[in-house]
Amino acid sequence: MPYCGVDEAGAGPLCGDVVAAAVILDPANPIEGLTDSKKLTEKKRERLFDEIREKALDYCIARATVEEIDRLNILNARMLAMSRAIDGLQLPCQHALIDGNKAPETPLDTTTIIKGDSLVAAISAASVLAKVQRDREMVELDALYPGYGFAKHKGYGTKVHMDALRELGPCDIHRRSYAPVKARLG
Repeated sequence: MPYCGVDEAGAGPLCGDVVAAAVILDPANPIEGLTDSKKLTEKKRERLFDEIREKALDYCIARATVEEIDRLNILNARMLAMSRAIDGLQLPCQHALIDGNKAPETPLDTTTIIKGDSLVAAISAASVLAKVQRDREMVELDALYPGYGFAKHKGYGTKVHMDALRELGPCDIHRRSYAPVKARLG
C-alpha cells in the first residue's frame, strides 16, 4: 500500500492561511527536480506544481484559516492543516511521512523526518504544492488588500510589510495573535 508525503507552507508569515499538502507519488512515473520548495525558483515551483498534480497517484491541498491560527496557535493550526490534507486523500494509504519533528493526528502510521522536504520526494512534492498554492493566494489577496505588498513578500514580516502595517494597520487576513500585528491593534 502506498505512503503519502506531507508538508505545509506559511507558518512564519504575519497573515494568510497556513496551507498543507499530502501527496502520494507514483513510483512508476518519477518527477525530476523535486526538493524543498524554498530551494527552488518560483518558475521551477510553478512547473513542478502542474507536473505533480498531473503525475501523482493522489494529492490533497488543505488549510487552517487565519482565525484557526489565532485560536489554536500556529503549531496546532499547522497540525490541523496537515491532518486535513491527509484526510482529503482519496487513495488509501497506511503511512504518512511528515516534514519536521511533530506529526499531526491521523489514523495512519506516521514518521517525522527533519528536513524531509529535501530528503523524500513525496514530502518535496507536498512542499511544492503547499507553497505554490499559498503564494498564488497571497497574489490574489494583494489585489483585495492593496498597499501591503502581499504579492511580493507573501505575508512575511519584511520591511515593506512592517511599514505598511504601521501605516495602514492590520487588515482582515492578518494574524492577530502574532506580536507585530497585535502591537498595531492596541
